[in-house]
This record gives sequence, C-alpha cells and structure tokens, in this order.
Amino acid sequence: METVSTARSFAGTQSVHTHQSEQCQCDMTFAVYMPPQAQDGPVPVLWYLSGLTCNHSNVMDKGEYRAHAAKHGIAVVCPDTSPRGDQVPDDADNWQFGSGAGFYLDAIREPWRKNYRMYSYILEELQELVVGNFNIDKDRQGIFGHSMGGHGALTMALKNPDLYKSCSAFAPIVQPTTADWSSGAFERYLGDNPQAWADYDATLLVENGARYSEILIDQGAADGFLDDGLRPWIFEKACKDAGIPLTMRMQDGYDHSYFFISTFMQDHINWHAERL
Repeated sequence: METVSTARSFAGTQSVHTHQSEQCQCDMTFAVYMPPQAQDGPVPVLWYLSGLTCNHSNVMDKGEYRAHAAKHGIAVVCPDTSPRGDQVPDDADNWQFGSGAGFYLDAIREPWRKNYRMYSYILEELQELVVGNFNIDKDRQGIFGHSMGGHGALTMALKNPDLYKSCSAFAPIVQPTTADWSSGAFERYLGDNPQAWADYDATLLVENGARYSEILIDQGAADGFLDDGLRPWIFEKACKDAGIPLTMRMQDGYDHSYFFISTFMQDHINWHAERL
C-alpha cells in the first residue's frame, strides 16, 4: 500500500492511498478518515460507497462527514467506484458502464471479468487491507452509500449481515435489474443469467429470503431519477412484506446532488453510531 497524500483535518487524519489490487488487477485508490479517538484504541468503521461517475474523492470534498465522524469516534473508508487504468477495458462514451460504474458486483463476462470485481474487492481485499493497517475494530462495521453506492451498500449488507452491523443509503438504486440506468450494465457484466442478476439486486435479495436488522433510506422528493432509476417504493414494499424494519424518509425539495447528501449526513452517521 502506498500513501499518495495525507491531510490532517481539524478532527483526525484523512489519507488517500493507492495499492495494487489482486481482485481488480490494477491500481486502486481509496481514502480513510481516522478520528482522534483512534489514538486510544480501535474504533468502529463506516464504509461509504459512491455513485455513478464518482470516485473516492467526491464524498471527501462534498460529503461533510468528518466533524460528525469525529464526534462519534468513527472511521470512514471511501473506496473508488470501479477499477481504472489504461489496461482496464472501458466504454468511454457510456457514463452508466465501465469506468466509474462498477456497480459493486463481480463481472462474469469477458472482457470485464478480469478487472470488474468490485464486490469481492471491497468485501475481501480492501477489508483485509484496511483492518490490517488502521486502528479499526473489525467487529463494529457499518456501510452506506449514494445512488449506485446505495445499491452497493444495501446488497453488501443484505448478503453479509454478520459483517456489516448497520446499513443506510441516500437515494439508492433499489432494483438495478429493471432500472433504466443499470439494467444495461448488468447485462454486459453478468450476461443473461437471471440468478446472477438477482444476486446484486437488493429488492430481489429480500424477496428471495435475505434479512437484515433495520435500514435507513433518505430520498429526495425532487430527484430527477426518482421514477425511472430509483423507485424506493419497490424496496419499501419488499421490506414490509418480509418484516424488515425500514425507515424511508422522502425529503421534500431535495434532488440527487451532494447538497442533499451533506444535509442528511449527520443523521446517517448518528444512526450508525447508535448501532455500532
């Protein structure tokens, strides 16, 4: 692991790192915020998964999480959204696929299968790297994210409830298998196997038996992607039918931007802090 830059904030230390990933087989970048409490002992950690076209830096620049994480003594890890590099296949003209659009799954189709393994990368390789190199309590981990990252947070938590003790999302893609801006990527990454698609769809996971203790979702009511891409009511019904406690908050006047995320970031970190 190579640290490429380090910045000390008013409350803790944030650093950006690159490493050669075995899962994605390319150089990967991630950021870690460590609160001042980490000087005294292991601290809980929140994994923040970003959305389409983003990388590790978007939430660092606009998420406004540091003060709240410092207050509760929580580390925050911000992975990239896809593998990157000249050797990594891409579709440069499609913002919904390839670079910046890994969808937190393990691709099975060529030529994407070798590099696009974001699910395994975050769950296994980056997990081991972060826990092994930072003063983090591996038994107190939560996960959250935005849009495509909200989809990733929900699916990773539903599939790994023993690892991720808390889960929340900002405007998540709750059923990517049928959403306009994700179904095309699923076909190219996963082929035409319905089971492979269902393994990375939060709504279908719940309908097929996955369970979780409780979930928080905030959704902007003025989000331009609400009706075609997000459709949180689909996941809300699935959770209700399955008996999964879901706090779904529609926020009037808010869109899909980081103004929305930063406004409710404190609520989400408080939520996780109570459960970690």
